[in-house]
Order: sequence, then structure tokens, then C-alpha cells
Amino acid sequence: MKSLFLASALGLLLSACAATTGPSGATKPYPKTTCVVSGNALGSMGPVITKVYQGQEVKFCCQPCVKKFDANPAKYLEKL
Repeated sequence: MKSLFLASALGLLLSACAATTGPSGATKPYPKTTCVVSGNALGSMGPVITKVYQGQEVKFCCQPCVKKFDANPAKYLEKL
């Protein structure tokens, strides 16, 4: 029973990791020096926030921009 649980947990963990990278397993680097949401210079609002969404690295100038991105990622990924 324990091994079944561990195997299930490991499978979930691996699938979560796979969702953060691209098809080849590599993350595409963020190509801009500005926030994809606001257009502000990265670092102008404090430390840069970085996340990976479906294999694409995305950088933000502040936490509110992360929330806007999370609400509609497709809208902002078009800008890349």
C-alpha cells in the first residue's frame, strides 16, 4: 500500500515538473528587458519576479503584474 502511494506521489511530482518546461525539456528564456504586463523596466519596482509558464520564462516588475498575467496568460504571451 505504501509503495502504491509513493509511486502515485512521485508520478504527480514528475508531471508537475514537466508542466514547467517546454517540449524539449528546456525553458525558453525571457527575451525582453521590460515587464510583459505593464511594460515597466524590469527592476524598476523592486526585485524582478520570475516564473515559468508552459516552458516559457516570464519576468514581472511587481506582484500585481503576476496576478494580472495569471488571470489571462494567453493575452500576455502574445507579446513575446
